[in-house]
Amino acid sequence: MAHQDSLMAEVDKRTNLAFSNEMEMLTFYLTDGQLYGLNVFKIIEILECPKHITQMPTAHPCILGAIDFRGHAIPLMDLSLALGMAPVAVKEVVSYVLVCEYSTSVQGFLIAQPNMLIQKNWDEIISPDGALYDSSYLTAITYYEENPVQLLDVEKILSDIIGIDTKISDPLVARSHALQAQKHHILALDDSKAARSMLTSALDQLGIQHTIVENGVKALELLEASVKTGRPAYTLIFSDIEMPVMDGFTFTRKVKSNPALAGIHLALHSSLSNKSNEYKARQMGADDFIPKFSPDRIAQAVLDQLIKAEAKGE
Repeated sequence: MAHQDSLMAEVDKRTNLAFSNEMEMLTFYLTDGQLYGLNVFKIIEILECPKHITQMPTAHPCILGAIDFRGHAIPLMDLSLALGMAPVAVKEVVSYVLVCEYSTSVQGFLIAQPNMLIQKNWDEIISPDGALYDSSYLTAITYYEENPVQLLDVEKILSDIIGIDTKISDPLVARSHALQAQKHHILALDDSKAARSMLTSALDQLGIQHTIVENGVKALELLEASVKTGRPAYTLIFSDIEMPVMDGFTFTRKVKSNPALAGIHLALHSSLSNKSNEYKARQMGADDFIPKFSPDRIAQAVLDQLIKAEAKGE
């Protein structure tokens, strides 16, 4: 356990990285023996898997049950099983739990073995292309000493196993229709397939035009092209924080430092939903911070900007 305590101390220290286009990830093994990575911002604690796991009879097969974490029951999900691999033999070997926060909820992810912390620039993280990856849980790949490290689309895993509510409340939908939302255009960027699907559903319900891309480089190209026509074509931007090539903090800084773009309302939309990340978002110049998978929060942010735009006659 001394190694795990030391590792967690490093996690705590390195989450205070400066706002460069970098991330710190914990690498770990699943039962296939390959390396995987997870941003340390999402990790609350690393635990040796408790011996007592409370069964949850109606839960998804990948959820082994609930474990106690600081006096609260949290679900324990076997990541290997979720990815179609052999499950971790929790009763036979020492295994570990990554306690993580995603979108205001806390989950435990069962892994075979934590490995080490590595620091990467986001432009060293590659977003894979192709139909094979479109249906997978892989969101990006990077390399450490020539060994591939796979970054998982945890949001898609949670969406498929736990489910995500994408319905916007009827009063907000009605308000959107009354504001002639179809006249406006939203730009959104997110590397997670589940998050892009949720954003599409929310904006479709509001009846508003939208363009959704996978990273900040593509979004900046669209924004810069739009201002050449005289003024930006977008009423509002939603940006994820964690993205290959360019992270959301860097994207926000670039948008807000461009006088032609700085006036567009920019909301960082992230599963990194704790207060410290909201504070960092504001420091980077973001106008709003919205936890992921909060459809009514998204709708309210959109409506607020539509009302302001119409008041200006836009």
